[in-house]
Amino acid sequence: MRRNWTPEVSAVFALALALQALLAPIQLPAQSPATPVYRDATRPANERAHDLVQRMTLDEKAAQLEDWATAIPRLGVPDYQTWSEALHGVARAGHATVFPQAIGMAATWDTEMVKQMGDVISTEARGKYNEAQREGNHRIFWGLTFWSPNINIFRDPRWGRGQETYGEDPFLTGKMGIAFIDGVQGPDAAHPKAVATSKHFAVHSGPESLRHGFDVKVSPRDLEETYLAAFRATVTDGHVKSVMCAYNAVDGMGACANKMLLEEHLKQAWGFKGFVVSDCGAIMDVTQGHKNAPDIVHAAAISLAAGTDLSCSIWEPGFNTLADAVRKGLVTEDMVTRAAERLYAARFELGMFDEPGSNPNDKIDMSQVASEEHRAEALKAAEESIVLLKNDGLLPLKNAKTIAVIGPTAELLASLEGNYNGQPVRPVTPLDGIVKQFGAENVRYAQGSSLAAGAPVPVPRTAFEGGLKAEYFATSDWTGRPVATSTEPRIDYDWVYATPVPEIHTHDYSVRWTGTIRVPAPGKYRFATETQSGFPYSPRESYRAMVDGKLVSQGKTEGETKPAEGASPTSPPHMANMAKGQFEVTFSDTNPHAFEFGYSHAGDESGGGITLSWEAPPEAQIAEAVNAAKAADVVAVFVGLSPNLEGEEMPIKIEGFSGGDRTSIDLPATQEKLLEALGAAGKPVVVVNLSGSAVALNWANQHAGAILQAWYPGVEGGTAIAKTLAGESNPAGRLPVTFYASVQDLPAFTEYAMKNRTYRYYAGKPLWGFGFGLSYSTFKYGEVKLASTSVDAGKSLTATVTVTNTSQVAGDEVVEAYLKTPQKGGPSHSLVGFQRVPLNPGESREVAIEVSPRSLSAVDDSGKRSILAGEYRLSIGSTQPQETQAKSEANFTVKGSAELPK
Repeated sequence: MRRNWTPEVSAVFALALALQALLAPIQLPAQSPATPVYRDATRPANERAHDLVQRMTLDEKAAQLEDWATAIPRLGVPDYQTWSEALHGVARAGHATVFPQAIGMAATWDTEMVKQMGDVISTEARGKYNEAQREGNHRIFWGLTFWSPNINIFRDPRWGRGQETYGEDPFLTGKMGIAFIDGVQGPDAAHPKAVATSKHFAVHSGPESLRHGFDVKVSPRDLEETYLAAFRATVTDGHVKSVMCAYNAVDGMGACANKMLLEEHLKQAWGFKGFVVSDCGAIMDVTQGHKNAPDIVHAAAISLAAGTDLSCSIWEPGFNTLADAVRKGLVTEDMVTRAAERLYAARFELGMFDEPGSNPNDKIDMSQVASEEHRAEALKAAEESIVLLKNDGLLPLKNAKTIAVIGPTAELLASLEGNYNGQPVRPVTPLDGIVKQFGAENVRYAQGSSLAAGAPVPVPRTAFEGGLKAEYFATSDWTGRPVATSTEPRIDYDWVYATPVPEIHTHDYSVRWTGTIRVPAPGKYRFATETQSGFPYSPRESYRAMVDGKLVSQGKTEGETKPAEGASPTSPPHMANMAKGQFEVTFSDTNPHAFEFGYSHAGDESGGGITLSWEAPPEAQIAEAVNAAKAADVVAVFVGLSPNLEGEEMPIKIEGFSGGDRTSIDLPATQEKLLEALGAAGKPVVVVNLSGSAVALNWANQHAGAILQAWYPGVEGGTAIAKTLAGESNPAGRLPVTFYASVQDLPAFTEYAMKNRTYRYYAGKPLWGFGFGLSYSTFKYGEVKLASTSVDAGKSLTATVTVTNTSQVAGDEVVEAYLKTPQKGGPSHSLVGFQRVPLNPGESREVAIEVSPRSLSAVDDSGKRSILAGEYRLSIGSTQPQETQAKSEANFTVKGSAELPK
């Protein structure tokens, strides 16, 4: 239809068409919304974290400040469990390479070895994380934020968790901590392989049974000189990305709400930019234990305000109450926002929100986990960690034809693993290592004793002549055909988050062992079954035991569960009252008896593994051991402890042990009696001690021909010990703690003053001092050459010394440098440098030690650190100057003085 427009309208229409044609070329096509900054992998992590957190509601932000961080689907944020462990290998997440316990790694005095361990950890962690992401597994212990290393000072040998530390000295602890962090986090600070966490900040080292309410009273001097120094090093030099605050209070205020620690020192003085996480349940301790707040909401508020960013609450309320705290005006939302941004900056740095495959670490797969290459590193670490405490020429064992292997730690899996451990593949016990090294036909074995009265040990292989037939079922009730069979020496297994054999592809499985059992003497035998922890989950586990075809015991080993009221909604039910199977069998003879034992695991993939232990008549065990000793040329006695006796807050209370700590550092009486009986047999005795702490080996020091300290040596521990006994490995480890003769002249365990503690202040004579360790080689030190005999305050000093291997045996020498300052009432001397040096027979090497201004400094009673003018003495040698002739010393002068920062 033709429109009848007026000329004016037609003119306007024509103009409009002209304008449309003119503007058409510059019109933009329709576009999708811009990519959010937090999704842009080219942007810095802090910017991405800021953008993401700004998009969250207050309640969503508060939920992210929990270890069980909930998902936010509208933002594409998955749930994440921040808690993972990696003290000496990836822990609690299935098979992994298990290195020596941290205290053993400290005994290597080899920072490169510790760094290599850290690199293995982060590599295996990436393999596990990548696999878990593909499977949709967001469980605890499968992440990339690791709550290690433990930087606390092992001030008292009674502390059960001292095994997790790098010893009693702040300088050694700092260097080892930095090396661990370097290995775990990797060389690229903006793109770490994993996140390390220095814990437990600060002044934390027992007692375990008091930690939730214990208030540490510490002098300004001890705080600065001893308790904070290593933490500072891991922040300022190690650039650790996370710090964990402790359970205890310091001067009345809970560590996680303590502004002196978190604000004044950590953030202001040291410039820490990472995130602070509470120890698990420590925010609840702020209110319930330390009474610093009337309830959990106020406790969360003052902890956030003090500088804690993340609450590990596990089964309790914590920072998930912060939204209420904001609404009540206790803290601002900006404070919640800043804490969440610090947490998410770390996650963005780890590449958790980038496209899969865009990060080189995404290519690491499970083939790296517990690989043969990594196993070789663990063996090398175990060899380096062994300390030779005494040798009257008995070692190495060159002429012995038969060896009696005696003692409760000779085939004890727990004493290979230590605590906070991964699950080793084909672990080598000391007995296994010696059999392989010297030949089964040359070895006589007897268990000899329990670890301590009331502490059962695994039923030894000698009770199961010919071994046990093991049948593995892919069902939880021993039905169907077994998918695998084997012959095994005993029942002592750790399968946490792993499966027993490759043929089983389900976490609902069962195992049946059959054979015969023969006891060393007639009598009553108390048996116990203990399953591996499924923490924090509760798998269904059970056992049954039969002797001579009769059921003697059966039962469940799982605990009770109940809802975790007030905790994060993604946390599992609370687990409590874990059960242990216990039963008695009376044997009237020493004949073989038909034996069957079954274990069932189902319900959850966590946990896995069981140990069948016993308490046998002590006289029968000793008699069996003496007979084995008399039939051998030399006796190797394996004594010590286990992480079931010393460790973190545990219910044990028997003679010598309480709550995870030790009430005595003597070798337990059962083992002491065994040593005395073996000594009376008249054969040469070498004592090998496996423990995570110093043991007063007084009888061994007086009577044994040789003593080795092997710590908790990891997956290849038995191989390392056997190679050392045979002389294929030359020991060069050094003690990272003082071995006292007793605790009689030590201060009370609850006393944190450093007076008469550790090598720097102890006034007595120890069995073996910090830094002590012998070798099959001998070494000579040349004259110490100083870069200058006069140093300006604030400058470093370089010293060089020539070290020569004067023996016919290649070996490592650990060169240790100690400094005595002019401070009145200061330490007797302090470690200021060390280096582990390999030397061939007759070889000499010049070793340079740089003494930093901080190592030259002293701390006064007010806590002020400064370099003093005056005369200094530097001693370089095999150990502390008073304990060795292999040393060289020199004096120098510092001109002027200089105050150093906190």
